[in-house]
Amino acid sequence: MDDDRHHRGFWRRRLTAAGVIAASLLALTPGVAYAEPTADEVREEIERLEQEFSELNEAYNKAKEEHEAAKEKLEEITEDLEETEEELDGLQGSIRVLANTAYSGVDYSSLVYLIGSDNPDDMLVQSADLHYLSVSQQNKLERYTEQREKLEQLRQEAEETEQEAQAKLDEAEEAREEGEARIAEQEALLEELTAEEQAAATAGINTVSSSGTTYTGPATGKAKIALDFAFAQIGKPYIWGGTGPNGYDCSGLTQAAWAAAGVSLPRVSQDQFYAGQRVSWENIQGGDLLFFYDSVAPTHVGMATGDGRMIHASTSSKPIGVVELTSYYRQNFVGAVRPG
Repeated sequence: MDDDRHHRGFWRRRLTAAGVIAASLLALTPGVAYAEPTADEVREEIERLEQEFSELNEAYNKAKEEHEAAKEKLEEITEDLEETEEELDGLQGSIRVLANTAYSGVDYSSLVYLIGSDNPDDMLVQSADLHYLSVSQQNKLERYTEQREKLEQLRQEAEETEQEAQAKLDEAEEAREEGEARIAEQEALLEELTAEEQAAATAGINTVSSSGTTYTGPATGKAKIALDFAFAQIGKPYIWGGTGPNGYDCSGLTQAAWAAAGVSLPRVSQDQFYAGQRVSWENIQGGDLLFFYDSVAPTHVGMATGDGRMIHASTSSKPIGVVELTSYYRQNFVGAVRPG
């Protein structure tokens, strides 16, 4: 967690992308103006921001998952706590009787009490029953003590779990805000360029299909079903933590697409990376999941179409669409998985 905070602090302390580029191009001679960044320099910066965005999206999803897990745990604890309180309420009456008997000092099983009775034989039988009741009461007292201790533990655990859930929610929101800051940096960079320069700067990662497309590639079977579903989502917005139907993030789209084909995938990219047969770049087929940026814990996933392209939900600045598998994606590729 300390490393995470340091990393996030580092991002906050960084200069804006435009400032970094401009500073690097500052002429050393007095009176010389800042050089305008080239399309290549802007593209490199945008590619960096794309990767940072995907890392933040993955951090967001992880935090949201942990938040949901903490909420479920809290619900279980609360249910257990309520049951414990009910049992304690039921035991209260028995404990009061036990306390009153102890206060009166009467021992119904004592020899004095038996000798003074009208029918000692009957009282011997009653004494055995009273001894049983005494053991029963003792068990209730022990149970009462145990449940009181359990209640206190549950209350403390509930408070800690509630705090954990809120912390994870805060962490997710921080990741989302930082991710949107990366998008704002991209937009600020592109606004300084002409339309032609913008096209050149985003050529490697730009969406080439954004609406009204159906899948016509070579995939068959479950892979085709998954791709049919994915293509039906083209043009829908990228949504942080989105799992449909109105929008998706990268792993939300692949999870939903393969679910349509009857295949269950984990929620986040890092887990989907280990949810199928590993495939090399050269053997990629339509429907395969393609992972990028981190070889141990990938932060972005798309789905191969089988014709040199990929459908994915990239960032909140673009709708779901299809991209060519350019050298940019090849350079950042860390593995492919075939679900099923």
